[in-house]
Order: sequence, then structure tokens, then C-alpha cells
Amino acid sequence: MSGAGMDGAPAAEFQPTVTHGGRFLQYNIGTELMDTDLHHIIRSNQELSEEHCQYFLYQILRGLKYIHSANVIHRDLKPSNLLLNANCDLKICDFGLARPSSESDMMTEYVVTRWYRAPELLLNSTDYSAAIDVWSVGCIFMELINRQPLFPGRDHMHQMRLITEVIGTPTDEELGFIRNEDARKYMRHLPQFPRRPFATMFPRVQPVALDLIERMLTFNPLQRITVEEALDHPYLERLHDIADEPICTEPFSFDFEQQALTEDQMKQLIFNEAIEMNPNFRY
Repeated sequence: MSGAGMDGAPAAEFQPTVTHGGRFLQYNIGTELMDTDLHHIIRSNQELSEEHCQYFLYQILRGLKYIHSANVIHRDLKPSNLLLNANCDLKICDFGLARPSSESDMMTEYVVTRWYRAPELLLNSTDYSAAIDVWSVGCIFMELINRQPLFPGRDHMHQMRLITEVIGTPTDEELGFIRNEDARKYMRHLPQFPRRPFATMFPRVQPVALDLIERMLTFNPLQRITVEEALDHPYLERLHDIADEPICTEPFSFDFEQQALTEDQMKQLIFNEAIEMNPNFRY
């Protein structure tokens, strides 16, 4: 992702090119070349060590730290939106559904592929936060370890059932964040499932890793671990370096989406930003 206030993010970067002496007779915007994505790696025969999984998780969280610090929620994190190269460098891509975390008019039906969708989205909450990205990361990390989706729901209701079968049916206290009374009633009428210990379900996963995953997959988003807290978790102690985990110095602005721009005006803005991002660029 690239743009005013977001340059330098650990995400796929746009690389504009200019032709015909700086005149925009045509323009092309590409991204840096990556070899594959996490979806293909998970479904391949490629062996992944504990260190691989740990490093991928760290890079996802490091990228999200920057993105969230820019007041942006990705809203569609899934394995196919995490690009990789042969050096195991990971980039977050596809910001088509990204929105500022302060935006009030949020559409819940078109965010996050169902398998990675947080409970608050399944309950049609419209005041969700960056915590939805953290839930997605927890699902992705477990899929990376087990090489199969954690909650492969067929529809909204089946998705919620799969979640509660694993983390347990939420208590009234855990439902405290839900403002919609109909959603509360729906949850209270679901079958009651006890919380299943992750250590029993996933005996081959390190206990310290399971502790982090359980904190990511917490039903109540107000109690869910944040990206910063996850980076500071003992599981990532070997990789965590706050001096090498940049944050955005100013919120990213989506104001450009509200402007009625002509094609020439849009081309000029892209050209200006390309020059600003690449001061040594020659055309």
C-alpha cells in the first residue's frame, strides 16, 4: 500500500511508470514482484518449520502495526492477501476494502472473507474496530500451522457455530459489547458449548504459541489482544524489536475518494505522488 501518509508500510508498494517525456499518454501502476502467496504455500507440499510460521506471523503483525497506526483497518486479511518471496519476506496486499478506523458508516456484509471474519462482524456490528484484523491473523496463523482452515463455515450461522464449538459459547459478560438486543438473543439461543482447551486440540503446537492464539481469538473485541501487545508477547520475543517496527506519523487520509476528479486531474495527482516518493526519478 502506498500513498500520502502510508509510504514505508510493510505492504505491497505501488510503482507508477511514466511514458512520453512525462506526459500521461498512458500510465501503469504495478507492485513489486513477489513469488507466491500464503494461500498457495499452505496448500502446497512445502515444509514449514516452527521458525517459518513464527517469522510469517511476526511480519503480518509488524505490517498491521504500521497500518493500524495510520488509522486504517485492512478488513480483508486472508492467506491469499499475504504475498511472499523466496527470502520469506511477507507483504500485505489488497487494500480494496480498507477504511479508516474512525469511519462510522461501515458495511459489515462486504468485509473479511467468512472464514476469517470476527464474531462482531458475524453479528452485524457496525462499530467494529481494528480488532477484526487481529481475529483474522489468529485464524490465518492456525491455518498456517495446521495446513487447513480453522473455521471453514458454510454460511454465517455455521461460521458462528464452528467458532463457539472451539472457544466456547460466550457468557453474558463476554456479550457485553453487543448493543443490538436481537443479536444478544440470537447468541443466547445458540447451543451451549464449553471452551475446548487449545492444548488438547493442538497438542503439537507450543504452549506459548497457543497462548497468543487464544488471546487473538477472544470473542469480545474489547478483551482481544492488540497488535502491539501481540508483538510484545513471549512467543515473538526472539523477533520483536520495537526500534524496527515503524509506525505512521500521521493518519492516512481517504478524502480523495470524495473528490470528483477528472481523468487528467487523477493522472496528475498520481504523477505528483510518484515524484514525491521517488525524488531521483527521471522522466
